[in-house]
Amino acid sequence: MPEGNPPIDRKARLKIPAQVMPKQDPAVRIHNWDETYLPIDLETARIEAGRCIQCPAAACTKSCPVNNDIPGALRLLEQGDVVGAADKFRETSNLPEMCGRLCPQERLCEGHCVAGKNAKAVAIGRLEVFVTDYQRERFGFPTPELAPPSGRQVAIVGAGPAGLVVAEEVTVRGHSATIFDAWPEPGGVLLYGIPNFKMAKRILHQKVDFLKKLGVQFEMNTYIGREITLEDLFADGYDAVFLGHGAGIGNLLGIENDDLKGVYMATDFLVRGNLKPEQLPEGQREPVHVGKRALVIGGGDTSMDCARTALRLGAQEVRCMYRRTEAEMPVRTDERLHAREEGVITDFLVAPVRFFGDEEGRVKAVEFRRMQLGEPDESGRRRPVPIEGSEFVVEADTVVLALGYGVDRIFSDAVPGLEADRQGRIAIDQETGRTSVPGLFAGGDNVNGADLVVTALRDGRRAASGIDKYLRSLPPKQAAAK
Repeated sequence: MPEGNPPIDRKARLKIPAQVMPKQDPAVRIHNWDETYLPIDLETARIEAGRCIQCPAAACTKSCPVNNDIPGALRLLEQGDVVGAADKFRETSNLPEMCGRLCPQERLCEGHCVAGKNAKAVAIGRLEVFVTDYQRERFGFPTPELAPPSGRQVAIVGAGPAGLVVAEEVTVRGHSATIFDAWPEPGGVLLYGIPNFKMAKRILHQKVDFLKKLGVQFEMNTYIGREITLEDLFADGYDAVFLGHGAGIGNLLGIENDDLKGVYMATDFLVRGNLKPEQLPEGQREPVHVGKRALVIGGGDTSMDCARTALRLGAQEVRCMYRRTEAEMPVRTDERLHAREEGVITDFLVAPVRFFGDEEGRVKAVEFRRMQLGEPDESGRRRPVPIEGSEFVVEADTVVLALGYGVDRIFSDAVPGLEADRQGRIAIDQETGRTSVPGLFAGGDNVNGADLVVTALRDGRRAASGIDKYLRSLPPKQAAAK
């Protein structure tokens, strides 16, 4: 607690009612791509921040992957120091505007909020959004003081959250950073995986512009591992390389007729539905025509993103088909609620068997089989077991497969000495992000498997520190001969 603050009356704070976090009406928002949540005002934010009882245990901070000083930030906000609160979040987070919108707070900070034990948890995520938006929109991102140039160059593979964070952090430390990415624009999952109704694209664009002003270079439409190898990067003078290429390979279903027209992988569907053609590779610029009936197969956040996108593309009926029960769904509570508010129907304990197509090779229906839950599998959730003879058919004009993601093995299979597991997840030193190959670091989903933006952020900060220490341990560079 800041010095000079009056004592905290925790009992009184627990009696403050939770403030309403306003949202667009579902009947309105399904016809636009604007963020579901609406901005709050300063008075609402201060009252909600006052619900924080400033508990000494700081369970919210400990449950945050980047250990944001949440009580400290909320105390400043409560006192009206909005910029100070934003700066407090920025001490440990490079992407607080995004984490406030995208983190599953119900199982991280808000899930451990003491005030939430007997009432609604403090709306930490929405308050993080409020203070950082307030600061950015009025004053821009705070400009850090850059260390003197070191003469060292860092290549970063992947322009997603981990890569953006590494680029910012090594630049602040005085090193030159260049990000390579296969997509036309920077952002990775933040641009190509997160729909506009969850996070406005302008926030990412502002962050990228800020990084460019710091001196970060971007090389887009460049697939490292194909056109250029890791060996090429080191040969070109890069002193260290960070692998932040994520987990972007969609899991396949592998059933009869899954190659019919109108059957989409989740990322392909989302990028065609949420982005302009010029933001996409040439082969993905054809618009999506969902028809009247859309089916989404899967039960995670991506499945709800796809279902809500289908509604906004004009589908009259959207059904999400999931092979377990609602209790096992990995989707965020908020996302499940928002989809339900908008009219998405979820069918539980069903799994696809095969697709049916019309004479033009386009999907027209899907056969499903009902399931029941058996013993727990390796995920700890009860395994879905087919019920024989329970097959039924659902008509569909479009089907989206949202079955999770795996790591591209382009590096784990091709780089000599690079240690990785059977799924292609790269092994790193947990303190530095260092891989088994000298000068090569990694972090994010290509290490953890498909995970959260905030864990990629955490890995990026860790790796940037490790890269800095590695570069400063190298012998001085020889001056080029004149």
